[in-house]
Amino acid sequence: MKYQDDNYYIDRVLGGNVSAYALLVAKHKNLVFSIALKILNNREDAEEIAQDCFLKAFQALNTFEKKSKFSTWLYRIVYNAAISKTRKKRLELIPMDNYVVNNYTENHVAAEVDEIDPEEQKAMIERAMEQLTDDESLLITLFYKGENSIEDISNITGLSMSNVKVRLHRIRKKLHNELALMMNRALN
Repeated sequence: MKYQDDNYYIDRVLGGNVSAYALLVAKHKNLVFSIALKILNNREDAEEIAQDCFLKAFQALNTFEKKSKFSTWLYRIVYNAAISKTRKKRLELIPMDNYVVNNYTENHVAAEVDEIDPEEQKAMIERAMEQLTDDESLLITLFYKGENSIEDISNITGLSMSNVKVRLHRIRKKLHNELALMMNRALN
């Protein structure tokens, strides 16, 4: 389904057509759930946070000033709610070791990608993504899957724009290194 601009639905909801909010939910539910899941690592908690955040956003819709995109405003609500829930649970995060791959250039990796079938490429990317921390996975999801700008991600996470850029660069480097290792194993 092709959706209208978010402001179209917001205007309809604020004009009394409450059912138009269902289209906003349908449009954003997957990424809202993904953000919550990346932070919480628990499907049930993520579903609960997603539902709560859509309700909070609906109740506060008249305060949305349209200075930013609705999605940025909504994702910020989700991000804050999920972070608050993790603080309440006092989860212990275990840092992951960074892999270092020497003498493996991007050109070398790109040349070998063609030798691996598309299904295996997809599986490798998914395995590499599993090596990311929750924060790293969230940033990559917001940037690539959510197609959010650096500025939007900054507004959602509260990180500075330069910090978002640096983190995205490091995450891409980490993914590159992990993929290089996997490809080396697959081709040998």
